[in-house]
Amino acid sequence: MIPETPDYLFHAGEATVLAREGQFTDAMPEILIGRTDGPVGHAFAKLMAQSKGHTAMFVIRACNQLVRPATIMVPKVTLKDTANIDLFGGVVQSATADAVVDCLIEGIIPRELANRLCIISLVWIDPRCAKHENLDKKDMYRTNHEATRLAIRRALSNEPTVDELIARRHSLKHDMDDWS
Repeated sequence: MIPETPDYLFHAGEATVLAREGQFTDAMPEILIGRTDGPVGHAFAKLMAQSKGHTAMFVIRACNQLVRPATIMVPKVTLKDTANIDLFGGVVQSATADAVVDCLIEGIIPRELANRLCIISLVWIDPRCAKHENLDKKDMYRTNHEATRLAIRRALSNEPTVDELIARRHSLKHDMDDWS
């Protein structure tokens, strides 16, 4: 039997948007998007079991406003204090929620599939953010919103392509690459 939405079984994407000068608000979401009845849906459901320091959270725009597709976000680093947890469940959650809704508005995510897909977003919060005396929450919102939109678009467009990866194999290196 051919699935009704074969192109939406499992898509992965990522993006990095850098903070403005003097901030630690770089955003680097890693997105998994797929059907609720496929492997992404199964992983999504399993994330409902919490693990210490990596609390998974539904993405909401406001109380009683869960985004569609249902989206869950998980921090990539251990959240050890209330200040970082507040950033995760505040600014980052808001930016992620708005990015998902904007992807619906822009047609990146097909509206007719909004209730049949789900998204897992692994998000980065630099532990220095919460203690930074001049933390710019607007910049944190900007980087997370832009990066999430871009990661979703890349996931659903299968970017980068295999051909691009092969063509650029020797011309690109990892940003942290100081060993080659």
